[in-house]
Amino acid sequence: MQGKVAILGSADFVMPYSAMGIDCFAVDDDRSQIVETAEKIAAEKYAMIIVAENIAPAIEEIMTEFVTKPVPCVLTVPFTTESKGIAAESLGRLLKIATGIDILQ
Repeated sequence: MQGKVAILGSADFVMPYSAMGIDCFAVDDDRSQIVETAEKIAAEKYAMIIVAENIAPAIEEIMTEFVTKPVPCVLTVPFTTESKGIAAESLGRLLKIATGIDILQ
């Protein structure tokens, strides 16, 4: 699959990805800024969107529309904060779509 990748999270989260030439979107803890940026990313037709776990709940509504679609692949990953299980749940959902089996159960 070819396409662009977007990274959404705090400045510390997106910084390592920017060195790889990936489109990075650094946001603060402001919910309206997070939602506005996520909507911008969704409109840009990225193939993969990587979201920091600590901001994933703020954009759940926006990203839910992509759950059953092959593109974009939305992956939630933990970072420096304590994991709340959102990233593991997201990965499990993606694996179930890909394999038809709930591997993480």
